[in-house]
This record gives sequence, structure tokens and C-alpha cells, in this order.
Amino acid sequence: MALTSQPVAFGPKNFHTELTSCCDDMGICCCGLFLLPCLGCSIASDMNECCLCGLGWPMRSVYRTKYNIPGSMFNDFCVSIFCKPCVACQLKRDINIRKRNGEF
Repeated sequence: MALTSQPVAFGPKNFHTELTSCCDDMGICCCGLFLLPCLGCSIASDMNECCLCGLGWPMRSVYRTKYNIPGSMFNDFCVSIFCKPCVACQLKRDINIRKRNGEF
């Protein structure tokens, strides 16, 4: 039996939107500003994790690792501490885009 194709290695990709691109989706932006715990639960649900884990830096690190997005745990920690609503919005936007593209 002949091998007809080689496995494809996926190179590093970035998030589909920037950390500060909140205006790209105003619904997510408003949820991040006024209902941040609900947005965290939505993210955790999307990733099949506990609702309490949705806003922590480990969730961002797991997501980055799963989709081969460059970065570091230290960076994930820092942006999650200082820009939690922006991080949650970016993660939710990226999840939604990957769902639309059939990548999630």
C-alpha cells in the first residue's frame, strides 16, 4: 500500500483579532465590560471546562497551546491580570471565528 499524502504540520498562528480590538464585536465587548463572569462561563463552556476557569490565565494558555498560537505563560498571566476584560473578549471572538471557519 502506497502512502499518498504526508501529514500536515500546522505552523504557528496568531489570534484572529488583537487584544484591544474590542469594537470588532460590540456584543462581546459589552458582555466583557458589564457581564464579565458570564462571558467567562461562556468561554469555559465552549472549551468544555469548569465555569470557574473561564477567566484565568491557564485557560488562555491552554487555548494558545491547542491552536499553536505563539506566546508564553508569563505573558498570559500578565495580560490576564491587567486586561482581564480584553483577554476574555479576545478569546471569545477567536472561539467564534474558529467555530465559523470550522476550526474549533
